[in-house]
Amino acid sequence: MQKQNRDTFRELGLAKNLLEILESKGFEHPTPIQHQIIPGALEGKDVVGIAQTGTGKTLAFGIPMIQRIAVHKGHGLVITPTRELALQVEESLNTVGGPLGLRTTVVIGGVNQNPQVKALRKKPHVVIATPGRLVDLVEQGHYDLSKVTVVTLDEADTFDWQISAGGTCDFDADLIISGAGVEFGDSTTYDLDLE
Repeated sequence: MQKQNRDTFRELGLAKNLLEILESKGFEHPTPIQHQIIPGALEGKDVVGIAQTGTGKTLAFGIPMIQRIAVHKGHGLVITPTRELALQVEESLNTVGGPLGLRTTVVIGGVNQNPQVKALRKKPHVVIATPGRLVDLVEQGHYDLSKVTVVTLDEADTFDWQISAGGTCDFDADLIISGAGVEFGDSTTYDLDLE
């Protein structure tokens, strides 16, 4: 029998208004992956989370990303292997971050890039992207990685497979990570304002 996590989000070091949003959305107890990932991610530590689908991984990285960019005034970047996952991640982030004024943009291949370039000009707090389109827009000068302070590789094991299998994913993690001005520092409890 699996032990139920009885801890609450209040014990993880989240900002008061972020806690209020979580509670209003019916989130009281973090899932095991959220309980393991959120505290370290809030501190700016590099974290790796492995859990099955439907266990709350997106909010495990999304909640601390939202708090860190609100406190440190940087930008977040989430890289996903598929367009479908990028859209799902955006929906999840907006569920929690929308009430705080979080602005997100999805940057994916297979569609006209012009609306995405226009959205990037509005300086979203978080960009959710597939690798190929992200690299294209960076190389074309439409997206500046130097403002990125938090990076998440969602389903990173899929990227490894695509790269080692010689797939169509032209993803250069070193380009993205070295281009991003990722800074880590101390974290404490804050009221958040993304506007």
